[in-house]
Amino acid sequence: MATTVKPRPGSRLVYSTETGSMCPVCAQPMARCACRTITSLPDGDGIVRVSFETKGRRGKGVTVVKGVPLDAAALAGLGKQLKTACGSGGTVKDGVIEIQGDHRELVVQKLGPRWTVKRAGG
Repeated sequence: MATTVKPRPGSRLVYSTETGSMCPVCAQPMARCACRTITSLPDGDGIVRVSFETKGRRGKGVTVVKGVPLDAAALAGLGKQLKTACGSGGTVKDGVIEIQGDHRELVVQKLGPRWTVKRAGG
C-alpha cells in the first residue's frame, strides 16, 4: 500500500517507485513528458543528402540519409519505413538515418517525391 506524502513548499519529486524518473521541467513522469516532445527541426538548407559510408565501421558500408526536416519521432518512423523497403537493418540517431548496405538508389527513389534529394559522395 502506497502512502502519500505531502511535499514541502519549494521541493519537487525526482523519482517515484510507481512511475520512475520525473522530468525536471514539467514534473511529469518521463514516459508522459510533454516538454521533451517539443523540439525544433534541424537547421539545414532543405536538401536531403544520401551517401554511402564505410569509415569507422570496420569496412561495413551503410547508406546515410542526412538533412531530413522531421522531428525525432517522425524521423524514426521514416527510418523504419526505409529499412523495411530496403529489407535491411539500420538505426536512427542524432538526426541521421543509417541503413546497412548500399541502398542509395532505392532511398533516393523513395524520398524523391517528398523532398529535394541529392546523392552525396562518390
